[in-house]
Amino acid sequence: MGLKEIERKFLVKNKEYKALAVGAVRIKQGYISSVPERTVRVRIRDDQGFITIKGHGNASGTSRFEWEKGIAPEDAQALLGIAEPGIIDKTRYLVPNTDGKHIWEVDVFHGEDEGLVIAEIELGSEDEAFDKPAWIGEEVTGDERYYNAYLAKNPFKNWGN
Repeated sequence: MGLKEIERKFLVKNKEYKALAVGAVRIKQGYISSVPERTVRVRIRDDQGFITIKGHGNASGTSRFEWEKGIAPEDAQALLGIAEPGIIDKTRYLVPNTDGKHIWEVDVFHGEDEGLVIAEIELGSEDEAFDKPAWIGEEVTGDERYYNAYLAKNPFKNWGN
């Protein structure tokens, strides 16, 4: 795993992605620290635990430092117990891109973020070309409102949509 994450985020226009998905996992996550310069996230993905540290993004929001380690699920559950208020609950669908090179991660949020659906694609470089399926909507890369750490404090249900 590299220490630099390069990804772009988009809103999703419809549910066409579901028929194309090759897998789905349930994710619950919370934040030990949600300051943008050093976000510390604890996640349980199905029955696996993870701790992730992310640095502040570059000007476009496309690249940032990321370090992740697997931890015991019971440790992750204990850490979620001391996390900042606001646990994120979502189902992540894995959808192969039409270019055959990339996988879209489509996050369908539950609970206080119900109704929000975001697709992310990880890239090898900031200027790497990729196909955008018809179900991909407006790009929200760099818009901090769509970061999970922001959603934990400012749930989608409170946005006045």
